[in-house]
Amino acid sequence: MIDRATIDKIMDATNIVDVVSEFVTLKKTGVNYKGLCPFHDDKTPSFIVSPAKGICHCFACGKGGNAVNFLMEHEQMDYPGALRWLANKYNIEIKERELSAEEQQAMNDRESMFVINAWARDYFQHVLHNDPDGLAVGMQYFRSRGFRDDIISKFQLGFALTRRDSLAQKAKKEGYKEEYLIKTGLCYKKDNGELVDRFAGRVIFPWISISGKVNAFGGRLLDSRTKGVQQKYVNSPESDIYHKDHELYGLFQAKRAIAKEDKVYMVEGYTDVISMHQNGIENVVANSGTALSVHQVNLLRRFTQNITLLYDGDEAGIHAALRGTDMMLQGGMNVKVLLLPDGDDPDSFSRKHSTEDFMKYVEDHQVDFIIFKSKLLLEGVTDPIKRSEAISSIIRSVSVIPDPIKRDTYIRECSRNFQMNEQTLINTMNRFIGGDIENLQKEAERQLRREETARQQTPQPAAGNTQSATAPARSSEVEKMLIQLIIQHGEEIVFRDVETEDGQLINLTVAQYIDYDFAQDDLHFTLPLFDRILHEAAVHSTDESFKADTYFTHHPDIEVNQLASTLAIDHYQLSKSLQMRVDSTSILQKANHLIVDFRIDIKSRLIADIRRKLAEAAKAADNESVKELMKELIDAQRLRDTIAAQVGRSFIR
Repeated sequence: MIDRATIDKIMDATNIVDVVSEFVTLKKTGVNYKGLCPFHDDKTPSFIVSPAKGICHCFACGKGGNAVNFLMEHEQMDYPGALRWLANKYNIEIKERELSAEEQQAMNDRESMFVINAWARDYFQHVLHNDPDGLAVGMQYFRSRGFRDDIISKFQLGFALTRRDSLAQKAKKEGYKEEYLIKTGLCYKKDNGELVDRFAGRVIFPWISISGKVNAFGGRLLDSRTKGVQQKYVNSPESDIYHKDHELYGLFQAKRAIAKEDKVYMVEGYTDVISMHQNGIENVVANSGTALSVHQVNLLRRFTQNITLLYDGDEAGIHAALRGTDMMLQGGMNVKVLLLPDGDDPDSFSRKHSTEDFMKYVEDHQVDFIIFKSKLLLEGVTDPIKRSEAISSIIRSVSVIPDPIKRDTYIRECSRNFQMNEQTLINTMNRFIGGDIENLQKEAERQLRREETARQQTPQPAAGNTQSATAPARSSEVEKMLIQLIIQHGEEIVFRDVETEDGQLINLTVAQYIDYDFAQDDLHFTLPLFDRILHEAAVHSTDESFKADTYFTHHPDIEVNQLASTLAIDHYQLSKSLQMRVDSTSILQKANHLIVDFRIDIKSRLIADIRRKLAEAAKAADNESVKELMKELIDAQRLRDTIAAQVGRSFIR
């Protein structure tokens, strides 16, 4: 078997557009991609690929799903075979055998680390909002930055008490093991055996993975001796669930906006991201002061190829703008740079300007990276050696761009700006490319040897063992619409401050409301799979990181994720001007109508069953049964009509 951690690693690395593009020619339309369906004789493009949701779907034949589902259907692979294909594509090593006791323990450890991080997130939030020190110190800091309550909640910010073992003692009291407090980096042990909170006395910034799990924390020290001016950050150490070069702060909150705007802004720090969100600019992430890695570039390319680097205009900001840019260019990103006025960072600048002014400044002052680098390295330089080195560095950046047309355009531009012979620049670029190709060939040879070794050690699976998770035809259309509503909006709150029998005030989500309504009369869907989805959505819908569409389209049960992938994309992709506003009121209205229709369907099926039995009883001349069944029929029809009156429907008998 393939362990859960490896499957998660494969799915995190997978770019649905990248995979489908190997088999289908796609064209970008809005935030999605469209092409001819590979599963039927498609005359007009009806196959939609959503990079934000990581799924594809054909609105003509209904086939699609996530990348694994697509490969299983298109290439006639089984589930492990599709995972192997993706692992090979993204150079991920997998083990296909029974897990040893140690490996099973490692998998359990990983899940336990996520559980304790989620608990710590909730603990830090509780301290911030309820503890006197949390309110006086932590909340005061966030207020001084101008953060609103909704933004504090959106980024799940918190505060750690100053006592150096507060979290450790609380966690152990609630039954969490010391070893996981250490493995996650929440605590560390001193030489004398004392367990110490790593983040004591700091405001807390949780790191949330692209799938919504808390995998790390950042903490900012508030030093009262310098009235908060002295800044010092500490982050979770590397662990089994957190690798800094694989994550981008704020990506979970930003991914939908990035896909919608087809652009991402890159900043350096936590507060830069948060302040820009508060200013209405949500397509922003932070690399926390390090150069981008190939993993982070690949993450961003799922949603956009356009990136603008927003940094301070000082020397440190200029240095930051140069870090990792060749890797972005090599990854096919279109890179622009904007250095803000001296004394401003994205945090302070966004707080001084409205959204419109901020965006106008960006549009007016951002420049293409090659132009930025040329101006930076060559302006005022007269020394021939330094000028030569600068030009070589610029052409080196051009050489890594994968698109030959872009490279040619840049070379022509550089030739004019540098007043140099174009062929000389081309020859220089070709030498760089030649060296890169040689290195790639060597790496390819090593990869082939690794693959050959793996093939010799791994038995090949039989092809053609595909699974289908399309809901059987017996499920009514209204049931599918209810499940679609749960998958698309299950976590959204439709009732606030509802008083329970014991006097508590709670919020009700879409999933909880539907689940509660069903429970009143012990109603069930025709398909057990639908009941399972409703139950899971109701249980998880109040989790901080829960997003129903992400949860179900990436569900480990392939039957669930295929169905969810089918229902997560709306059939009609309307233009922005025609899209209806979706809010809690409209969602609640839709839920109520569907629940009523579902109840009518149940009564209609009951009436049809009674009529069938009535016909059989009449044929057998069973007068007693006929009388009883007629009474049942009248009662059922009356009840159906009463329910139908709620939505203005009527029936002709």
